[in-house]
Amino acid sequence: MTLSSLLEIVTIITAALMMLSILLQARGASLGAGFGSSGELFTTRRGLDKNLYEVTIVLAVIFIMSILVNLILA
Repeated sequence: MTLSSLLEIVTIITAALMMLSILLQARGASLGAGFGSSGELFTTRRGLDKNLYEVTIVLAVIFIMSILVNLILA
């Protein structure tokens, strides 16, 4: 297994995990959103929401770095 193929596998895995973590962060729309007002209250992230947000950032950094390293090696 070469370094290039290993980087491709890492890129695919991080892309899939990043999509999953982004979809898990989606907030539901309230009933007022259908009538033009969202009615959302923006608060600080806490607990699992904060951890999921931080994991998404780490996955994005790993994803971008794996692509850049793969481009440099090519």
